[in-house]
Amino acid sequence: MRNDLTIYDAVADRWWSDDIRWVRTLKNLVPGRLAWFDGHIDWQGRDVLDLGCAGGFMAEALALRGANVTGIDPAADAIDAARAHARESGLRIGYDVGVGEALPYDSNSFDAVVCVDVLEHVADLRKVLAEVARTLRPGGMFLFDTINRNPLARLATITVAEDVLRLLPRGTHDPAMFIKPAELRAALRGAGLLPGAITGLGPRGINLRGDLTFGPLPLTAILYMGVAHKATALASCPDKAPTA
Repeated sequence: MRNDLTIYDAVADRWWSDDIRWVRTLKNLVPGRLAWFDGHIDWQGRDVLDLGCAGGFMAEALALRGANVTGIDPAADAIDAARAHARESGLRIGYDVGVGEALPYDSNSFDAVVCVDVLEHVADLRKVLAEVARTLRPGGMFLFDTINRNPLARLATITVAEDVLRLLPRGTHDPAMFIKPAELRAALRGAGLLPGAITGLGPRGINLRGDLTFGPLPLTAILYMGVAHKATALASCPDKAPTA
């Protein structure tokens, strides 16, 4: 089975144990993402949604940066693990079970929505982006990463990462659901979000456990990160001139 999302609940009780290699890979991706995301936003005091938070790696990193974090994911057992670890760590993070196509939050609730390792898995990309735009405040930021759709990305993420190196369980991804940057930019605009910078994401080294470490890369052919903004009221009305 491809696009197998049951893997997150299956290991929820060991999410924070560091004894599962592919879960450690997901954890190791967080600093690499934030090495780039941190240059685009000051997290301190921001209301942030971690969309597709799984067991809470990104949510906790954002909370430690001073953000007011809410996490949501359809994997109920993973959410339970995230709640338990946040309590143990003394972090105030709100966690909910739900899907990106129908976010249970009021419009204009968040200053930023973070969505990593998610867009290539969702049932309806356009609905998810519409919900992101709805729940963002005017001027709010959407920060994401996903997988490009081309033969090189398929080779790297399916053949090498899943089948050979077992950095992820077999069946984690469906290459037909990968998203080309031009397609994503068009979908963002369709949702009312203004696409911004993108960059690549990939291996940058190996740590003492023999696991890959990650960071920004110029190559966007495999994994890529990006940002987009929700237009302000003024920006959405270009014929309205600012008043003195």
